[in-house]
Amino acid sequence: MLPIIPAIPLDSIERTLYASADITAAFVASISGAQAARQRRLDLFGLIIIAYLTAMAGGIFRDLCIGALPPIGLADWRYLCATLAGGAIVLYAPQWFDRFKHPVAFFDALALGFYAVVGAQKALFYGHNAQVAILLGTATAVGGGVVRDILLARIPNILRKEIYAVAALTGAGIQVLGNTLGWSATFTPWLGASACILIRLLSLKYGWHLPLSRTEDEEPTR
Repeated sequence: MLPIIPAIPLDSIERTLYASADITAAFVASISGAQAARQRRLDLFGLIIIAYLTAMAGGIFRDLCIGALPPIGLADWRYLCATLAGGAIVLYAPQWFDRFKHPVAFFDALALGFYAVVGAQKALFYGHNAQVAILLGTATAVGGGVVRDILLARIPNILRKEIYAVAALTGAGIQVLGNTLGWSATFTPWLGASACILIRLLSLKYGWHLPLSRTEDEEPTR
């Protein structure tokens, strides 16, 4: 088990930065969820529910694991407003997203990066070690997308051959490493989030994936 890493004390500006990153992640994640619900032609209520769960499910799971009760996604009105705003934009201005080739995947990638670093940092705040912080940062990042895809009868991204959880692990790992080495609390999250988002988007563009398993009767790929 990895040792406990004390979180770097944050001043008010840095706390605001992390809170802003978390709410921004909720907003873009809700757009991803709402867009996926729109593609399934759900009604207004269904679209808002999917948008909210996409944005909040991972963070609620993280907060339950670390004992941060009630979960911030339920207790803080700003998160509800962010998800409602994301859902409303998709519902009433869908033409803004038609220019994207894969809008669900694009906005999901943005949320993935922000949630990975914020989730890892919050676990450190609550006194958990590096292993827990990295795992919960990853769970925060991928949890909402898993719930969204299950409810919409889609194969979750985390179960596909695409690089998804690995990108989130990278972002969370950079955040924990930055705490270990004493990097600036205003620099580390941007580095971790950017690395996660870049890996995810590049993997989508170039078709990167992890090695695939094969059955005994399959010939190895040449």
